[in-house]
Amino acid sequence: MEKVKAFLKRKNIEISAKRYLIDALGAMAQGLFASLLIGTIIGTLGTQLGVEALVIIGNYAKAAVGPAMAAAIGYALQAPPLVLFSLAAVGAAANELGGAGGPFAVLVVTVFAAEVGKAVSKETKIDIIVTPFATVFVGVGLSMWWGPQALSEELSCGRQSCSPFSWASSSLLSWELR
Repeated sequence: MEKVKAFLKRKNIEISAKRYLIDALGAMAQGLFASLLIGTIIGTLGTQLGVEALVIIGNYAKAAVGPAMAAAIGYALQAPPLVLFSLAAVGAAANELGGAGGPFAVLVVTVFAAEVGKAVSKETKIDIIVTPFATVFVGVGLSMWWGPQALSEELSCGRQSCSPFSWASSSLLSWELR
């Protein structure tokens, strides 16, 4: 057990509510604001002022929401550069496949992918291949496995959806409606 603790400490992997629910969640909100919300503001200005260029700029900003949130989460988790840059693909997949889970899907998947990436980072002589591969494989793989579209189309399990993201979203939605 001491070897595992020493490894996690050396890799800056701190399994705690503060790290995941405060640091990562707060950073995710900044990534969300820096992409989706600011894109919506710019696009709305473009629409109201009749400036098509602003609408286009806003659309590009909104399209980057998944990668922006994942990069922000990775930054909060103090991910090394190769992990941080690989999280762009993870965020895009998690946001796309997470369906109604949206930002929650990105948060959960990105935390797993970032921590696995941090664990393998600088452990081999071919780090430039191993680290991004592990990060992207875990993140996109989890997105495909947990995403409601992937589950309903590929892994039908007898229920409407087996996804923890869709379960969490529907549970929160039904809770809000009470």
